Amino acid sequence: MNAYDSERMAEALAPAGFELTEAMDDADLVILNTCHIREKAAEKVYSELGRVRLTKEARKAHGRDTMVAVAGCVAQAEGEEIIARAPVVDIVVGPQSLHRLADLVAKASTGKRSVETEFPAQDKFAALPQRATGKRQTSAFVTVQEGCDKFCTFCVVPYTRGAEYSRSPSEIVAEVERLAARGVREVTLLGQNVNAYHGDAAGGGTWGLARLLRRLGEIPSIARLRFTTSHPRDMDDDLIALFGDDEKLMPYLHLPFQAGSDRILGAMNRKHTAEEYEGLIERIRAVRPDLALSTDVIVGFPGETDADFEDTLSLVRRVGFAQAFSFKYSARPGTPAAKLEDQVPEAAKKERLAALQALLEESRHAFDRSVVGRRLPVLFEGKGRKPGQVTGRSPYLQAVHVEGPEALIGHIAEVDIRAAGPNSLTGVMN
Repeated sequence: MNAYDSERMAEALAPAGFELTEAMDDADLVILNTCHIREKAAEKVYSELGRVRLTKEARKAHGRDTMVAVAGCVAQAEGEEIIARAPVVDIVVGPQSLHRLADLVAKASTGKRSVETEFPAQDKFAALPQRATGKRQTSAFVTVQEGCDKFCTFCVVPYTRGAEYSRSPSEIVAEVERLAARGVREVTLLGQNVNAYHGDAAGGGTWGLARLLRRLGEIPSIARLRFTTSHPRDMDDDLIALFGDDEKLMPYLHLPFQAGSDRILGAMNRKHTAEEYEGLIERIRAVRPDLALSTDVIVGFPGETDADFEDTLSLVRRVGFAQAFSFKYSARPGTPAAKLEDQVPEAAKKERLAALQALLEESRHAFDRSVVGRRLPVLFEGKGRKPGQVTGRSPYLQAVHVEGPEALIGHIAEVDIRAAGPNSLTGVMN
């Protein structure tokens, strides 16, 4: 979603004459788009702002002005504090006010600083410009839902992204059609809780995520559909059935379980048990046996014992994950879990994370090895690192390298998978 927001900010600034540059020394405007999920996120932003300040001073010595903006969830959480601690900043804008960015830049050019961290009534998606048609690309992100009403006790999202909001189906379809017109073959639908999507249709009624995916699958040049991130409580029957019904929906699902202990899941306010999660996976695999399952896991949540952690390891062994993102618990300011007693010592969290990641890596490599010898359709996205090499993605989101012409980029071709490396697959084309 941060990548999507960054692209939309660039598009919003284009009418004002701005275009992207790879070199900060050339930038009249520097935007730090930030995430607040991970530990010490704000400190990393201030550290980066120190480097931006040096660039701004060097440019000023040559008579060139530089405007600095902090956007995203750290901006939402820190607000005025950012300008107080880092006077180099001209603009602070939260993720729900990105459509105001061009106006804020114009205001800052007159010397007036701005802090926009409200949750405006205006629909930011309607206010943002339409997606550009000139740029060619193979795959794209599209945000369809933002915010979360689940209030997991460790999570800052409800406070930085707000309550759940779903875009209208017609608006999303129009955006994807514009992406298809510029060569996009694969679309990933985004949301903090994407399978809670409930968009109001123009003719009345509400569409769920499954119906939206079915409609997007009707766009002829869109060959692949994905969605992320989901909550187990919102995997309804229609969405599960779609994995078996629609060949355009890729057999890859990111479904966080966070902990294998029911006691810890209760303290997290996850509203599901380990048994319910495993039962859900069984139902999905019943309609799509080759599903590649991805997840999020937190270790060291307050009160987690060795026995609780072993429950997490046991669940990982039973389910088998093709991909996973694992983290040590870190207290996010303003969240209920930050106030809990019985915080787990850092040394214990570090040891548990190492053990979990070793098991998850073993599971990932096992899944990668399971496709060796198979022929998979690969959507090619770009040139590889070696001359004459192109790279793409399997249906299971694995990186695949083959020797082949650049003309393959943007197309799907059958590839015989010959080997599984540490981070990618190697294949050949016949």
